Amino acid sequence: MYDLTELQQHLQNHWQMEAKQMLWQSGPTGKLDAAFRVLEFPPGPVHAMWIYSTLGMSLNRPENPVELHIFSDKQNATLVELLTAVASYHRNGLPLDLHHTVNFGRLWQDNSAASFGFVSLPYLDGEGLEVFEWKDEQLHNLWLIPITEEERDYKISNGWDALEDVFEAAQLQYTNPYRASCV
Repeated sequence: MYDLTELQQHLQNHWQMEAKQMLWQSGPTGKLDAAFRVLEFPPGPVHAMWIYSTLGMSLNRPENPVELHIFSDKQNATLVELLTAVASYHRNGLPLDLHHTVNFGRLWQDNSAASFGFVSLPYLDGEGLEVFEWKDEQLHNLWLIPITEEERDYKISNGWDALEDVFEAAQLQYTNPYRASCV
């Protein structure tokens, strides 16, 4: 299986920042691999926003090797909790993959209307971030975009590509917890 030190280095090289490893110590953490962490990246030369990324979400789970990251305008430790819960769902519920949605079980941040996440390609970073190769296998680093229940329902009714078209047309403010629904 993949090496977490190499994966962290891949992310740090791409975002050109050192990450702080963080561990949420309550809730569903016992069902995660003991090595699981969330990386916190401060604003830097690639993105002027905070980045939180899973590290080891798919460790020892070769059938669906993905890791997720989420962006924020502010430093927010509750995003460590959120990614920990999402990682636990991935490992113990239904494995997440590209274009899936997940119920956060709470608001994304503050009084946000977004309480779901949409797993997307990392459009802001491209394939250089997305694909992490080790030995002869690949892991995909995907973007977890906070969405509203209405946006989730729209995706279910119209497909993921229609939702992404709506986001593009509305110029989705993906770091704004107070944004209105795009549908």
